[in-house]
Amino acid sequence: MRFSTLMKHPAEWMTGASDDSSIVLTSRIRLARNISDVPFPGWARKPERIEIMTRLRPAVESLTEMRNAFSQQLSELTSVQKQVLVERHLISREQAARNEGSAAVVNRDQTLSVMINEEDHLRLQSIRSGLHLREAYKLITKIDQQLEKSLPYAFDHELGYLTACPTNVGTGLRASAMLHLPGLVISDHIGQVIQAVAKLGLAVRGIFGEGTESLGHLFQISNQSTLGETEDEIINRLERVICKVRDHERNARIKLAEDDPQMLADKIGRAYGLLRHAYVIDSKEALTHLSLIRLGGDMGCFPKEVISLCDTLLMDIEPAHLQHISDKKLTPEQRDIIRAEIIRDRLQNIPTPDIGTLDNQSKQEND
Repeated sequence: MRFSTLMKHPAEWMTGASDDSSIVLTSRIRLARNISDVPFPGWARKPERIEIMTRLRPAVESLTEMRNAFSQQLSELTSVQKQVLVERHLISREQAARNEGSAAVVNRDQTLSVMINEEDHLRLQSIRSGLHLREAYKLITKIDQQLEKSLPYAFDHELGYLTACPTNVGTGLRASAMLHLPGLVISDHIGQVIQAVAKLGLAVRGIFGEGTESLGHLFQISNQSTLGETEDEIINRLERVICKVRDHERNARIKLAEDDPQMLADKIGRAYGLLRHAYVIDSKEALTHLSLIRLGGDMGCFPKEVISLCDTLLMDIEPAHLQHISDKKLTPEQRDIIRAEIIRDRLQNIPTPDIGTLDNQSKQEND
């Protein structure tokens, strides 16, 4: 599959395909694996990395789940193409910075990707819409077991799977979910929730993971350690916490509609008006307002299909996506103009928000 083909179709997890994705947008499972008889990528010389990639890439491409997949060496992609893959969460920012001896393999619906020679020899990743960590883990386990039959994994009977970073030693599993939490942010309770989650040994990060800020009221929650717990224990603990955060977000939305429906209506209405008529808008502002439109869709102010429209836009207005669509390098000012144009075009058939639904929710809570 060519890069252009990959770009033509949004992944199912990008379109709000799951019925329960209004708050939990996506679930992701990632496994770190290394080969026992060769140096880890960070220690390998360039010829060794190329040799390792040449050995691993056919094994990944031969998987049934990777039939007709997109498979490319990072050195053969432009900087914009690599950044597009980062924006789609198919490769990491760290891998995008690598060139010779690194590759990515992505299945057709973009729910499964394998990074070769990132920090570890293999990073296996599955993404699902909504809170479906178990489904993502089931797929990753299947391909992991297939690869282990033909590849000598670096494994210690006491420590578990050996990885480049000590925090991944053990299961090598990172489980995470992306949550949309505007209710907690607007009600100023997000700080308390983040602190509570951190005390449970979980990490809360921004939209693109470690070291990134939260944009569009989006937060990633993931496990921090992989040693001393089984895969089931890690996933069970994360699911419990995510369900609690999801409940807090629902309650925060209800409370906002009950206590100050006019304030909430004003935020949603202003976001709608600005996005429908803005001619210049930067990425941060656009994501914030799209978050409020998405909130309005979940609270009945807009038709339900607005949620999937916003999810697709969240990706399509990212800087690299805009440059790929334009097929040329753009200045930040040019991106801001094109971003506004795309949003105006996509939202032109969306009706004005039905603010009465917020008053109705408030009355229902008081009755």
